[in-house]
Order: sequence, then C-alpha cells, then structure tokens
Amino acid sequence: MMDKHKGFRDLHRSEGCFVLANAWDAGSAKMLAAAGVQAIGTTSAGLAYALGERDEAEAIGLERALENIAEIVAASDLPVSADFENGYADSPAGVAYAIRRCAETGAAGASIEDLPGDPSRGLYDPGFAAERIAAAVEAARGLGRPFTVTARAESYLVGVPKAADDALDRLQRYAAEGADCVYAPGVRDRDEIRRLVEETGAPLNVLIGIKGMEASLDEMQALGVKRLSVGGALSRLAWRAVMDGIAELRDGRFTFPERMASDAEILRAMGK
Repeated sequence: MMDKHKGFRDLHRSEGCFVLANAWDAGSAKMLAAAGVQAIGTTSAGLAYALGERDEAEAIGLERALENIAEIVAASDLPVSADFENGYADSPAGVAYAIRRCAETGAAGASIEDLPGDPSRGLYDPGFAAERIAAAVEAARGLGRPFTVTARAESYLVGVPKAADDALDRLQRYAAEGADCVYAPGVRDRDEIRRLVEETGAPLNVLIGIKGMEASLDEMQALGVKRLSVGGALSRLAWRAVMDGIAELRDGRFTFPERMASDAEILRAMGK
C-alpha cells in the first residue's frame, strides 16, 4: 500500500507527463489497469450517471462516494485518486474529515473543488477556498503516508468573468497552501495552459475529456503539463452507445447487437 501511495506522489515529481485515466466502477477500472495505465482517477460524473443523478456533491453524498472509491481501489493494484467534489463539506474542518475518510479507502490522493455542493451558490470566496485546501493538505500530511492533494479551480466550468485570471489567482493560492497538484478543468487555450504551468509553481493537471480539447500527450508535455485526465469522458462514451441502442429499441429496429462487445472481449479487456 505504501508503494502505491508513494508511486502516485512520485509520478508528480518525475520528468514528463502522465495520464490519469478515470473509471466509474470496478469493471472500467479493471479495463484501464489491463490496458497499462499508470494511475486511475474516479469520476464523480460517471458515478452520478450510474446512479441516475446529477453530478453534484449534494446529490451523491459522502458515504456513497466513499463506497465507489473503495470499489475502484480494490479493483487493481494501481494508485487511485478520488474525484472528491468539494470534499462533501463547506467548512475546512469538514473537508479535513472527508480527506481522512477518503484515505481509509486506500486512495492515493483526492481532488477538492472550490464549487459548493449546490452549484447555484457560485464559487467559494478565494480566501475561504484556500483555507479549505490548507485543511485538506494538513489532514493529508497527518496520515503518515503520502496522499496527493489536487486543488481545483472551477472558474472555466462555471464561466466566471476573466476565467483565466480568476483560475490563476485561485490556483496560486492553493499551491501556496501546499497543494501537490493544481487543476483548472475547462482550460483549452495553450497560452493560458502555459501560464498556469509557469505561474502556479505546482504540477498542473489538464482535462482532455471535453469537446474542443483535442490534444496529444507530447503537446501537453511540451507545455509543461504534468498530468492529463479524462474526467467523465469514457463514461459519456459508454452512455452514448446505450442511448443509441435505446433509440433503436424505440424505433423498432435492432442493429445494435452487431456492435456489441462479446463476453470474451469484455473479460479479455478486464485482464480475465
């Protein structure tokens, strides 16, 4: 277990850029592990869709999220970083408690957003958001083993004015509080990515699982990006196939069996 936690931390300190591939259940985690990825992330969106809910902390809740994280951790020997919403709490003390609970699942790290569980409230004040990250970092450092804290600025996703400047300000604050990795999901502009790399002083995660973000590992590495993640993209790909199949059922035509993966193919992809 220690090696897995240390290995994930060391990926953020080594040369080059790596991919954090996001799974939403044990089966998808097994497929990613069999494919040879270096680390797995959970996806709150993927979990929410599987539960028929919105991707919001208040819709899922801490306990259900922890169950999902534990299932994914148990599915392989790879390090797992939890997509941990806002820590399922507003207060810094609540975030610290959630980080300790997350660590109990065996996760090697977690990301904390600065968007409340009810998104209609808007982003947390930057100063208060930084206090929350400081509490997460303190809780992680008290575990007695490496636990990688990723601090997220949701500026681009919620469309705040001057999102690039807002995200940079927030991520600089979070890096100053000791965040091991910083992340502004939704950034696409290459100059803005380079600026985040150069002016935060922390390893940067870039989300490539969004429309309009066609990129290669080599390109992102050249910009200084440390980590790429796909978020809920693989889950959305799976749901696209389900939706297409349902449309055929509704219309009374049934060609989708020709496109299905066989039992043998699925098990082989899981390394069985």
